[in-house]
Amino acid sequence: MARHVPHDDPGVPDLRSPWRYLWWLVRMQRGRVLAGAWWGSLSMCGLMVPPYLISRAVEDGLRGGDRRALLWWCGALVLVGVGLALVFIARHRTMTLVRTDAALRTAQVVVRHVTRLGGVVRRKLSTGELTYLQNGDTARLAHALTSTGPGVGAVVAYAATAVLLVRISPLVAVVVLLGVPVLALVTGPVLKRLHAVEGAYRERQGELSSRAGDIVGGLRVLSGIGGKPAFEARFRGMSREVLRDGYRVSAWLSWVQAVTWGLPALFLAVVTWIVARMVVSGAITIEEMLAVYLYVTTLTVPVAFFMEGADAIPRALVSARRVIDVLRLQPDEKSDDPGPLDVKTGALTVVVSANATVARDAVDRLPGVVADNDDYLFPGTVREAVSVGEHLDRELDEALYAAAAVDVVEALPDGLDSHLESQGRNVSGGQRQRLRLVRALLSEPELLVLVEPTSALDAVTEAAVAKRVRERRAGRTTVVVSSSPLWAGQADQVVRLEESR
Repeated sequence: MARHVPHDDPGVPDLRSPWRYLWWLVRMQRGRVLAGAWWGSLSMCGLMVPPYLISRAVEDGLRGGDRRALLWWCGALVLVGVGLALVFIARHRTMTLVRTDAALRTAQVVVRHVTRLGGVVRRKLSTGELTYLQNGDTARLAHALTSTGPGVGAVVAYAATAVLLVRISPLVAVVVLLGVPVLALVTGPVLKRLHAVEGAYRERQGELSSRAGDIVGGLRVLSGIGGKPAFEARFRGMSREVLRDGYRVSAWLSWVQAVTWGLPALFLAVVTWIVARMVVSGAITIEEMLAVYLYVTTLTVPVAFFMEGADAIPRALVSARRVIDVLRLQPDEKSDDPGPLDVKTGALTVVVSANATVARDAVDRLPGVVADNDDYLFPGTVREAVSVGEHLDRELDEALYAAAAVDVVEALPDGLDSHLESQGRNVSGGQRQRLRLVRALLSEPELLVLVEPTSALDAVTEAAVAKRVRERRAGRTTVVVSSSPLWAGQADQVVRLEESR
């Protein structure tokens, strides 16, 4: 059985290659994957039972004139149909769990790593890249794991069908065995072209998403300088290019789907023609021809899974490479950087610098939770916006008090249940700052980094926040980037950064 990994511990991924990353996703739930392979094999091989029962019903019941035998084989066919339905349900349920686990595990390791990196991600990855990674790439990785269930079953069923066909006609068995590789070779160029146009489409999607985020983030500035029409024209132009690429992807995808389902049907027609000729020549009987036809008909299902896997696995390898690239990101190594800060464990350290960029680069290297004034505030209720999980009302009240945000909540019409717009646009700058601080405090990290957490507050409120944060974070490591003497007065340690020292 697979070793159970809690949801808050996705494990340590294997980043040596895309293949090894996919194999890690399999290993982390190997018990469930083995169950999927079992149900996949049973379902695929089970498809060969109805053709046998039908051939027996024709030979013993219809041609033999035995009504009792006909009823017996028909009853067996009904029971097998019910059993196959249950097996397919079990297979689908198992593979849904496999795919969900792979997608969730990938999302967890990416979010965990991005959280550790902090501001480094903003400099190295666009919003569009991260958005597609969490939506498109994780879905492709999860879909590729279908090959561990129905894919394995297709291989087993393919081999079993070949054995049965050999007993009827070695010639037909050879045609079937060679036909599937030929189908794979024919579909290869179409799949390769699809992957190429999808890659271009994905890049343009990422650029468009990043441009949309930039426009929304700088909308006020654009309005002030009269740049909205120019940016709108550029955005519309990029949208048209993405639309054209989307049409190209759809066109090639339609060809892939036509080939995936059309070629197996053509393959079936060829085999049927061969066995019909053999019946005419007397090489096989009509009952054997019927059995061959039904066996090859059911074989189209495994063949379709072969071709689907040939499409899904290369896509997943590309997505796995992108995931690995993100998980390998490390803080920039610059000669003029101040290097990692030497902070006291369990203390409040205040970092002071005349150069905000240098200070941010220094704290970005700290392996903790970094809370910045640019951090996103999600729309929804205030309670949802500041919560990072399930919290007791007492914990939330304490965090609100520490951030001096009690009056912010009380001033809203429905308190914590009041609606907060995206980025907190319906509250003031100082109120947004305090709500972000509440969220940071509720995360309860061992190392919390706050970047200018009170720059929009008056001196009285700022002094209260500095004192209360120190008390709430007592015994845990807290780093605050601020030039305010009110924070320095509460600090256990003050670090002043001058240029690169």
